[in-house]
Amino acid sequence: MVKKLKGVRVAILATDGFEQSELLDPRRALDEAGASTQVISLKSGEIKGWKHKEWGQTIAVDETVDSAEAKDFDALLLPGGVMNPDNLRMDAKAVAFVRAFFAAKKPVAAICHGPWTIVEAGAAKGRTLTSWPSLKTDIQNAGGNWVDQEVVVDGNLVTSRNPKDIPAFNREIAKLFAAAQSRAA
Repeated sequence: MVKKLKGVRVAILATDGFEQSELLDPRRALDEAGASTQVISLKSGEIKGWKHKEWGQTIAVDETVDSAEAKDFDALLLPGGVMNPDNLRMDAKAVAFVRAFFAAKKPVAAICHGPWTIVEAGAAKGRTLTSWPSLKTDIQNAGGNWVDQEVVVDGNLVTSRNPKDIPAFNREIAKLFAAAQSRAA
């Protein structure tokens, strides 16, 4: 995957309570492949991760959702954690940001509870997704087809269930986001 994603601009939408491994591991893989990643959040400064059952490390926010625009990015990454996507789906600007990626048919990747914002954005209907098992009913109620698989690719959307799926998730987001490279050029 060496420099396969050179020139691809990836927005990582997250706030306090993101599952640390679900943001840091995919971000590292994207950066190592040459992508340019930026953390977009509800607030400026730093956001704090969640590591299993306790608070984890903080990471810098590059831009707030108040000023970020989907047109400035080629792809979107939605890490999980419970608090993170639950807070994001309650914020109209965060939901509009996610919706804009789907409207533009740009690649989106979500893991664990990350699909909650996809549901809130109205983008789950007619799609096959996976997630943390507790989202199954939410996805189905939104018109999506939920499956229990380590990684699912449905058009411009990649989803995975949990941190154990990160290797497969990273592999598939690299493939999907590489398709965005032609848009970036």
